[in-house]
Amino acid sequence: MVSEAAEVQVYVVYATPQDEFIHPMRVPPGTTIGQAIEGSGVLARYPDINLVTQPVGIYGKKKTLDTVLRERDRIEIYRALVADPKDSRRRRAAKKG
Repeated sequence: MVSEAAEVQVYVVYATPQDEFIHPMRVPPGTTIGQAIEGSGVLARYPDINLVTQPVGIYGKKKTLDTVLRERDRIEIYRALVADPKDSRRRRAAKKG
């Protein structure tokens, strides 16, 4: 029988063009995205992360910092896009044709 107080396994991930951060961690039930990010060490390793302006999500879906985590959630911190995806697609299509 599993106790209600069992910890939840989650992952905090962040990537730059040069590096990636993947931090598995166990957190108490009721932990939020913001709390997990703060506890992961990612903010110390990448001081340029600004959680006020940078969106976060779980498995590609944007979420708020107060979202409560579930087992095996992958918390992602998103960076600003370098290029507009639509413009990039148009340039690739123009090169083919």
